[in-house]
Amino acid sequence: MSTSSNDKLLKRTSVLFSITDKVGGLQEYLSIIKKHKLNMTRIESRPSRNTKFDYEFFLDFEGNDEDSSAIEAMLSEIKATGVEVRKISGESSTVSEVPWFPRKISDLDLFNIKPMDMGSEITADHPGFTDAAYVERRKAIAKVATEYKHGQPIPRIEYTPQEVETWGLVFRNLKKYFPTHACRQHRYVFPLLEQNCGYSEDNVPQLQDISNFLKECTGFTLRPVSGLMTSRDFLNGLAFRVFHATQYIRHHVRPLYTPEPDLCHEVLGHVPLFADPDFADFSQEIGLASLGASDADIEKLSTCYWFTVEFGLCKEGAGVRAYGSGLLSSFGELEYALSGKPELRPFDPFEACKQKYPITEYQPVYFVAESFRHSQERMRTFADSLSRPFSLRFNPFTQSVEILDTKDKLVSLANGIKAQASSLAAALD
Repeated sequence: MSTSSNDKLLKRTSVLFSITDKVGGLQEYLSIIKKHKLNMTRIESRPSRNTKFDYEFFLDFEGNDEDSSAIEAMLSEIKATGVEVRKISGESSTVSEVPWFPRKISDLDLFNIKPMDMGSEITADHPGFTDAAYVERRKAIAKVATEYKHGQPIPRIEYTPQEVETWGLVFRNLKKYFPTHACRQHRYVFPLLEQNCGYSEDNVPQLQDISNFLKECTGFTLRPVSGLMTSRDFLNGLAFRVFHATQYIRHHVRPLYTPEPDLCHEVLGHVPLFADPDFADFSQEIGLASLGASDADIEKLSTCYWFTVEFGLCKEGAGVRAYGSGLLSSFGELEYALSGKPELRPFDPFEACKQKYPITEYQPVYFVAESFRHSQERMRTFADSLSRPFSLRFNPFTQSVEILDTKDKLVSLANGIKAQASSLAAALD
């Protein structure tokens, strides 16, 4: 997609600041912004994860080069009041409204302070709601995730005997179904995880060991997350070939049920497929499409994700097998999905994105992929149909996203493709 020649190139700057709860506090800081005559295009507040502050505010500003000094002056003035301020990014963009999105893999650290819950904030219908020890355990594991930064080793969790027992029960019950219900790619990778990552009935695997394995297979990595994320943040991570995974274990009183993703769901359902190159590329395609997407398009993409990565089926020979994590980590729905009872439709993102789905019961409709590569091609076509005023590409060497908004960038990309084509032609000769 290209931008209109009439669009004026502006610089977008994103700022994060943390404040304590006091009367007129926010108004004080907004008056500073107003004094510097800055164009604020977005403001978003979240409860602070820092015990010194009560709220975090994320602000986007747009302006020309002359406004850069005004932004720096504004930041200095707000800092002088004792507020913690960080400039998150500065990037060229068009006048069109585009939500902030991470430009480099380390930007994902900002998601640590923006989860929808902190992992310990379980609801009244959760099996562990009245278990004070379980709630405290969840808080401790969530804290590990919120303090994690890109580039650090993922902290290892010392799982309790009860947690290992719960894991073992889930592991044992699901493994029985994989030979007859899981797709070929899952069946191929799972023994490798047992050999290389410590998957076994009496041992809970660690995210760092799994991340190292995936990195060697497809370039995907894991990073810990404290709880549920927004659809936008989660999908944005996939663009950088990063999967956010929880580290806590479901409650022991209902080991074969969990109302939210836990480690069993992540590493038994999701992880094996991220070791497959075609599935990894397909997942990244969804992630790249989410960068800078509108809220309406994020909803479409998250629905496509639901019917593929979470609850997808695929053709295999004359039959159908499961590849979605929501199926591969739930033997009840795994049986149901392949029982012939639900409706099966060919995967088409233009249709899947409009399909309504229940969250607390089995799906009435499942979408069947011809292959992961075919699904990736369909997702790319679907992504091109979304409304976004720029094109972008992922640079695997710098693990960053480049916005293709100048002739020089397009020429550089074309030269890179030309060089790869020449290497391919030489190899074929």
